[in-house]
Formats: sequence, structure tokens, C-alpha cells
Amino acid sequence: MSENITLALSLLLALTMIVAAVMAVRGKRSLPIAILAAGLVSLLTSVQFLLLAAPDVAMTEAAIGSGLTTFLFFFVLSRVRGGVDD
Repeated sequence: MSENITLALSLLLALTMIVAAVMAVRGKRSLPIAILAAGLVSLLTSVQFLLLAAPDVAMTEAAIGSGLTTFLFFFVLSRVRGGVDD
């Protein structure tokens, strides 16, 4: 019974990751939406790693992949859109 729930949750996560990845790739008009969708893919990947019993990899993916990378993309986006000259 528990294996069926884990399988169903894994399939749901995989489907959601595919949808978010397509949103990230197709988000040409709205760059912040594309950045958030890429962060969502990374966050869902960390949940998938938890389901696979790899909590150390999940924590690293959540911290670096989802948190730091998304922050860095938004920081660079604000610097580029700000029109700051060197």
C-alpha cells in the first residue's frame, strides 16, 4: 500500500516538474515567471530526492538549486533591467 502511494506521488511530482520545465523554457515574455518555474523544478527535484531516501542530496538541491540560484537570477535580472552602467 505504501509503495503505491510513493509511486503515485513520484509520478505526480514528475508530471509537475515537466509542466514547470516547459513553462521555464517557454517563458520568453515573462522572465520572472521563467525564473520561478526553474526554481520550482529544482524544489520539486529536492522533494523527489527525499522520496528516494537521499536527504543530504535533497537539502543541497533545495539550498543551492532552488534557493541560491533563483536569488542569483533575480539579482542579475534587477541589475540588467536597472540600466546600471559600469
